[in-house]
Amino acid sequence: PALLFVKTSRGKEEGRRFYACSACRDRKDCNFFQWEDEKVSEARLAAREEYNRNHQPTFTHKQNVERYKKFVLLPLSKRRFCHECQQLLLPSEWEKHSNHQFLCDISTAQLKSPSQFLYPLENKKTNAQYLFADRSCQFLLNLLIDLGFRRVLSVGTPRLHEMIQSKSSQEEDFRVRSLLLDIDFRYSQFYTEDEFCHYNMFNHHFFGGEAARETCRKFLYEDNGERVIMVTDPPFGGLVEALASSFKKLMAMWKETGKEGQGNKEMPMFWIFPYFFESRILDFFPSFSMMDYQVDYDNHALYKHGKTGRRQSPVRIFTNLTPSMIVLPVEEGYRFCTICERYVSSGNQHCEICNSCTSKDGRRWKHCVLCKKCVKPSWCHCNNCNCCALPNHSCEKTDSGCFVCGKAGHKRSACPTLSRT
Repeated sequence: PALLFVKTSRGKEEGRRFYACSACRDRKDCNFFQWEDEKVSEARLAAREEYNRNHQPTFTHKQNVERYKKFVLLPLSKRRFCHECQQLLLPSEWEKHSNHQFLCDISTAQLKSPSQFLYPLENKKTNAQYLFADRSCQFLLNLLIDLGFRRVLSVGTPRLHEMIQSKSSQEEDFRVRSLLLDIDFRYSQFYTEDEFCHYNMFNHHFFGGEAARETCRKFLYEDNGERVIMVTDPPFGGLVEALASSFKKLMAMWKETGKEGQGNKEMPMFWIFPYFFESRILDFFPSFSMMDYQVDYDNHALYKHGKTGRRQSPVRIFTNLTPSMIVLPVEEGYRFCTICERYVSSGNQHCEICNSCTSKDGRRWKHCVLCKKCVKPSWCHCNNCNCCALPNHSCEKTDSGCFVCGKAGHKRSACPTLSRT
């Protein structure tokens, strides 16, 4: 399934609607495009079907599970992984890959951590596989255990999933289970159909059809839907509206567990996303609040914990759990604000005028009387713009008007015309 978009022209209220790939926002990755009102010829439909058939993975999930069973029985010297094809190889397949680079002697421990040797897919608009650093992954898992969760629906969080899988196979008293929903089909080589579903979080599409959907439903239904949480780490270039729509559908699936007294209760959730998307997330999930914890990544040059200013990670945890329940590590500089009743970073000082710990980026923010809110420490009030901004900003009011309706005073994203359609 694709997503429906609208192509707008300056000064025109009505735009022309079209379908495009929901997962790939870059035409180089997927060139699917179709006007909503377009009549598609039989020849074009047949060509599209042919293209789709030719771009299917080499093996199905079921076949990959059978191959894995054979692979683990091989002696260490015969265990190979092809870097170029990103595939586990059985000895009979070595000849076909003879010119490729291999990873040899793959241990059982390595097989339990596939994200360590699978190449991360780092296209920001499609996969954006930035993987949690061990610090963040361990913190999240400890937090989930402390909060009493026993099942984790891991939506686009392969490293958290594999940490849970690894611990459950090594520690007898470890009781947490995880189901990974991810668009990266390579993980089907390492996990059974009860541990991994090929899933597109931008349009709530299960590639495995009703069987995969049922796997997810059963996972959520266990224990009458109790002690389960969704943890998701979407690509930061993804459309918040599309993501929110999918997450609401997963929440609705959980609600169908039929447990009495659910009422308006929401499925517990951690949405991991940059702090500057806060207002967009709250538009769709008003019950959510943002935690101060900085999530960092192994393979991202900037999103690292412990750096200062703009170099520190902007990624936070948004959750519908009561903020006071989320205990952040004091040894990393977090403290509990008794007035806000939540943990905040040490630089986040409580503002008596706003009656809140207002900093979003870990630095101490300052209150602007004219703006009636706290702003970044590097900003100052500009009388021309009538708001706070960087001292060297260019004073450009929205005189040119909105791109959609042409009227002044708002940007395209806030156009009331778009809201109506």
